[in-house]
Amino acid sequence: MNPVVRELHLETHINNTVDELSKLLISKHKDYGPKNISLAPGGAINGLRVRMHDKLARINNLVDTNANPEHESLEDSFKDMANYAIIGLLVLRGKWDN
Repeated sequence: MNPVVRELHLETHINNTVDELSKLLISKHKDYGPKNISLAPGGAINGLRVRMHDKLARINNLVDTNANPEHESLEDSFKDMANYAIIGLLVLRGKWDN
């Protein structure tokens, strides 16, 4: 495949994935509200660290043991990690609701 075409395909896949993550984050934010992050014990960043640590531990366990998840897929866990990173950026930039 032509490198330019391959790059355009990658750009399209990235844009589609970011759009999917954005919709998921906004939908979950409507359910949770901002307080579950902003009022986390130890502060918002600490709360995000704990959530991300738990997700990474889950991913590692499923991959290392080759287990089939019973509740959420590996893809779901990676989506959550990506959205926690976005929330972290918003917190650091002072754009996350208190």
